[in-house]
Amino acid sequence: MNDVLRRGRLKVYLGAAPGVGKTYRMLDEARRRAARGADVVVGFAECHGRPRTEAMLDGLEVVARAQCAYRGGYFEEMDLGAVLVRRPEVAVVDEFAHSNVPGGGRNAKRWQDIDELLAAGIDVVTAVNVQHLASLKDVVEKITGVPQHETVPDDVVRRAQQIELIDMPPEGLRRRMAHGNIYAPEKIDAALANYFRPGNLTALRQLALLWVADRVDEALHTYRAEHAIGGVWETRERVVVALTGGPEGDTLVRRAARIADRSAGGDLLAVHVARSDGLAAGVSHASLARQRRLVEDLGGSYHSVVGDGVATALVEFARTENATQLVLGTSRRGRFERFLTGPGTGETVTELSGDIDVHRVTHERAGRGTLLPSRRRTLSTARLIAGPVAGLVLPVLLTVCLAQVRGTVNLTSEALLFLLAVVGVACIGGVTSAVIASVTASLLLNYWFIPPIGQFTLDDPNALLALGVFTVVAATVAAVVDRSLRLSRRSARATAEAETMSSLAGSIVRGGQTIPALLERTRETFGTDSAELVDEPPDHEVGAGVTTVPAGPGAFLVLRGRTLSSSERRVLAAFAAHVGSAVERAQLAQAAAEIEPVKAADRLRTALLRAVGHDLRTPLAAGWAAVTSLRGRDVEFSDEDRDELLATADESMAKLNRLLENLLDLSRLEAGVLPLNLRATSLEEVLPMALADVPDVDLRDVESIPPVLVDPPLLERVIANLAGNAARHTPPGRRVLVTASALGGRVELRVVDRGPGLPTTGRDRLFEPFQRLGDTDNTTGLGLGLALARGLTEAMNGTLTPEDTPGGGLTMVVSIPLAERAVQPDPTDPATAATPGLTP
Repeated sequence: MNDVLRRGRLKVYLGAAPGVGKTYRMLDEARRRAARGADVVVGFAECHGRPRTEAMLDGLEVVARAQCAYRGGYFEEMDLGAVLVRRPEVAVVDEFAHSNVPGGGRNAKRWQDIDELLAAGIDVVTAVNVQHLASLKDVVEKITGVPQHETVPDDVVRRAQQIELIDMPPEGLRRRMAHGNIYAPEKIDAALANYFRPGNLTALRQLALLWVADRVDEALHTYRAEHAIGGVWETRERVVVALTGGPEGDTLVRRAARIADRSAGGDLLAVHVARSDGLAAGVSHASLARQRRLVEDLGGSYHSVVGDGVATALVEFARTENATQLVLGTSRRGRFERFLTGPGTGETVTELSGDIDVHRVTHERAGRGTLLPSRRRTLSTARLIAGPVAGLVLPVLLTVCLAQVRGTVNLTSEALLFLLAVVGVACIGGVTSAVIASVTASLLLNYWFIPPIGQFTLDDPNALLALGVFTVVAATVAAVVDRSLRLSRRSARATAEAETMSSLAGSIVRGGQTIPALLERTRETFGTDSAELVDEPPDHEVGAGVTTVPAGPGAFLVLRGRTLSSSERRVLAAFAAHVGSAVERAQLAQAAAEIEPVKAADRLRTALLRAVGHDLRTPLAAGWAAVTSLRGRDVEFSDEDRDELLATADESMAKLNRLLENLLDLSRLEAGVLPLNLRATSLEEVLPMALADVPDVDLRDVESIPPVLVDPPLLERVIANLAGNAARHTPPGRRVLVTASALGGRVELRVVDRGPGLPTTGRDRLFEPFQRLGDTDNTTGLGLGLALARGLTEAMNGTLTPEDTPGGGLTMVVSIPLAERAVQPDPTDPATAATPGLTP
């Protein structure tokens, strides 16, 4: 039973680019496992005609591929059912991110097939290139200029038990390409000049190395958490900089960034402790927001945490992030303030840091700041100790001084000086210290300065009154000071909580905050082990270390790890409200996504009815009028008139037939049932017929283009629509230009006009049905030409994109695959482009 329930293990070979040797290494591992006695089969391996890779299949059991029909073509896919029936110990399945042919299997993506194999207890060895990782899709497209249509979610790859990077320097990979070990000889020059440029390969290699490094960092973090390892392992330089919101923050961030940049791959993390003590006091929201932007501009990340004490929160955060260095600013307090309030955050962090290096950075505000609130109590530990001591020592020192000038100062002045000392002690140590000082001062004043000198006269009513006055004044002053400090502390706490919520709200407004990101931000802010969103509160786990707050209807936010204080719970409630709002927005977005297709269909139907009411009626009315006239008995038409009426009827019926064919083809495209007959086709076979009805066309550079894999009639209609559209917008005396070029396994046809062109903002609607962007003549058709042209092009595994014509005008670029490179389409994106580096 355990063998049946055991889930298979996944191993992924990750490469920076095609040709680094992923498939070879994958098959080599299969041979080694088989040699050790493991039951290994090859479910799918794509060798791309490479002899050395194909030789690795010798001696391995290969499961026959399934033949899948799609749009008139036949493609080979992995036979998932056969592999499941065979039930080996290990299955080798290449191209992790591959999209299956629609209707050819039970899953749309190969990674979903692999997940079924893993669920059946079969270990899987697979391979993927870094450009197929979903999180890097846009980055790779920006670097290489090649769109990525086949992707696999990052978390699917991260769940693999083993990820092995197949690394190769760009120079070595280019030599392998030049020797013909990756692509056929006729494709080498184009590949080296485009996708396989040294800069592209270097950038892709860095992306792969950093992605794997992050995966290793996650595994290390998990291991340290599972084994309760608190010490710092200096596997990567991670620099944490503490921000207070003060003006010195910019200096600290730049200094920390320089420290992180000294080592390759160093991380910069900025943290702000939102609390009513230490770093939370005197925070400036504007400064903190500016410093956050600075951190992000320098490639770092910003974090906000809540802690009982600043120093403890900073060190705990640094240890959690496995930081190697901690950057702090020197204290803004002066020497006297440090004497009164005791050790500051910097000194405490240094004591607690252990094996984390602490940098104390000087800045222009050092020693010029204001007094900071204490850590836990209204008064700091230093003041609680200094107050009673001062209550005993200060009256004695004052007595010694006044004894030296006895006779020069009268009793009233002496009493006022003692009262001033009592008030000073009250400001330092509070009520208790004030009472001690008042009793001490009263006794010393009574013994040394009230006659008879040298004796206590406590039975004298005046002496008792003086003692009472001293005590009342001292207690009153101490109470006022204590209340002022408490109010200041509450104000600082409220400010800190407001700063925390403002930071969270700012993050949400800035975008990019998904529900998992908000939960992670909540966990990090409150320093708990986990934060999750559940439908019902965990009644069986209520107790120490578990905090549950409602996050909207039917949702609860649960934090585990430590018990939160009442003030932290207030802030947590606000966090929960944000999480609840995010859940509600996600639900509304899902509902809107479900409604959008219905709205789009309704808009399409409305536009169709509006267009049919005009564009279909016009040729129908003309043909009908011609036929009705011919059938009339009251008018005798000459042979010339009869021929003209018949020609009008024929032309009207032909126009009506073309409109109906366009509508039917568009509906077939949207339904995915347009029949295709893809075959090797020469452009010289298609272009003359496509351009026959377009006057003044300049055709260039098509003779040397190799055959392309298309449906000839469909390509003819695409070119005819594009050329006809270009002719309508080309000024008199200018000619439409049609050129072709072959590059990297694809052919690009360009249809160039010299018209007014289109602004970039209008191009999104260019390929929508029933649009005539830039046309003032609404009698030229339904506006289906470009929509149908793009749909037919994408059905043939091509792309259609607009470009600006140098000197003015618009160029439509049709990119279609060569006949030698048949590409299986992506079921979710029929515009899958076959570009060197995407499928190997």
